[in-house]
Amino acid sequence: MAETTWGSQCWPLEIRVNRAERSIEIDFDDGATYRYPAELLRVESPSAEVQGHGATMKAIVPGKRDVAITEVEAVGHYAIRIRFDDGHATGIYSWRYLEELGRDQGRIWKAYVDALADRGLSRAPFAS
Repeated sequence: MAETTWGSQCWPLEIRVNRAERSIEIDFDDGATYRYPAELLRVESPSAEVQGHGATMKAIVPGKRDVAITEVEAVGHYAIRIRFDDGHATGIYSWRYLEELGRDQGRIWKAYVDALADRGLSRAPFAS
């Protein structure tokens, strides 16, 4: 499929938020369906706060195991904004980013867990 002017090669057909499971599931027009845990979406947010302004500036975000999705809103025709119960709401998740995140979820998740371990950090929420 040719790349569109919106920078995406796939389009969502349906987006389902499962609050009880803390996840989003998206059906794409190429037949793929991906389930995204809220924790993965939060720690891999495309925001500058998480991704930084360069490949070496990415933040490792610990303590988000129990984060929940509070809202999903459309951003034009090319993305969604996800609001989390920890107050994070600055990531704009393009269809292309979500498709790549879904497709490569196993590798991305392993890299995240390994980075936490390397730094002595945990997925568990911080004590209040």
